[in-house]
Amino acid sequence: MFTENAHTKHRYHKKHNVLILIAALTAILLISHTAEALPRLAKNEIRIHFIDLGQADGILLQSTKNAVLIDGGEHKTQNTLINYLQNTGITVLDYIVATHPHSDHIGGLAAVIQQFDVKNILMPDVTHTTATFQSFLTAIENKNIPVTIPAVGDKITTGVIGLTVLAPAQNFDNLNNASLVLRLTHGRTSFLFTGDAEVQSEIEMINSGLNLRSNVLKAGHHGSRTSTSFDFLDAVQPKIVVVTCGRKNSYGHPHREFLERINQPKRKITLLRTDEMGTIVMTANKRKMRIYFIERGID
Repeated sequence: MFTENAHTKHRYHKKHNVLILIAALTAILLISHTAEALPRLAKNEIRIHFIDLGQADGILLQSTKNAVLIDGGEHKTQNTLINYLQNTGITVLDYIVATHPHSDHIGGLAAVIQQFDVKNILMPDVTHTTATFQSFLTAIENKNIPVTIPAVGDKITTGVIGLTVLAPAQNFDNLNNASLVLRLTHGRTSFLFTGDAEVQSEIEMINSGLNLRSNVLKAGHHGSRTSTSFDFLDAVQPKIVVVTCGRKNSYGHPHREFLERINQPKRKITLLRTDEMGTIVMTANKRKMRIYFIERGID
């Protein structure tokens, strides 16, 4: 089923290849304008929110009883993130995952920690000298939240949300390659969250022997040319790739080289972008997936 109104019609027709997605994954595509309007979750469902925070990452994994936040955008969008979480009904976060200490991934996390009951923090074994990173650490210390530095192969489970750590396999000088990479599996559906991991980290993941196959891939580093290599796409074999980036961003994300790789006809990949579609929400049970677009909030 697809519902369409005048406001969303032009956006949908720009993305006609979403029809291919529906056929391939038996997905149901709906349009919603607010987080509050999303259907109530069933007990066996997980909802994945790729929150529109502009040129930044913020991804919420939500079930009926549990929630995990992967990254928290920039400091300037912290209120957007907090409002979104509150409108979604979040009061407790079982885990916050700080994939790496760049400001477009952790800038809003100190405010989130202050606002919500956060049970655990996951982060890689790297540090940064910025005030943003120090504010994040101070917020953790002030609320005495346990911090875990997970290893490749570790399992993180809270309720029906089950994650496997795929990277980093070694200490990289490049903070992007130090990104925690997590794979979510739920029955027949799977999602790969890559932070800003670039080719060097992708090679480590491929060589690890761990299962990378995923229906949905969150593109590394906002669709940069330095991520989402041919070999990585071969290993993951995604049907959907999500790019989190800002509208008309100064970095030119997603880069032309990335788009050429994704758009190879043989791959049959559907590309979804927060700069074009706003917040992208996917609800997965153990057999199929529904996709929703929520009105864009950040330029």
